[in-house]
Order: sequence, then C-alpha cells, then structure tokens
Amino acid sequence: LFPFFLAINICEAYRANRGWVEPGMGPLFTLRENYYPGDLGFDPFGLKPDNAADFANMQTKELSNGRLAMLAAAGFCVQE
Repeated sequence: LFPFFLAINICEAYRANRGWVEPGMGPLFTLRENYYPGDLGFDPFGLKPDNAADFANMQTKELSNGRLAMLAAAGFCVQE
C-alpha cells in the first residue's frame, strides 16, 4: 500500500512543481505563465493539436464524451 501512496505523492509533486509558482517567487497560489491546467506534456502518440482552435475543438469533444460516459454509468446504476 505504501508504494501506491508514494507513487501518487511523486506524481502530485511533479504536477505542482510544473504548474505553480514557487513561494517567494511571486504571489501565492498563482499558475505559471506557460502552464495550461491539465497539460503536463504527456502525449506519447502525438494526438494533441498544434493550434488553439483545434485544441479547443478536441477539448469540447472530450468533455462531451465524458458527459456521455457519466450518463451511461448512471444508467447502469438505475438498472440495478
């Protein structure tokens, strides 16, 4: 169980160091200028679009897909 929590801690520390400004380097609780929430640079298959319009379109598609999946999961629960 400890290795699981250690792995989560390392991932969260990496995300925090990549996205947030260090204390003392600027106002508290501010994001870095070049950081977009959720974008940690992990794209092994090169699926992330290069321009902003295509990226926004893909974000909308992913949100719609996630909402549909939540409705499907709720449907599974209602069946029971």
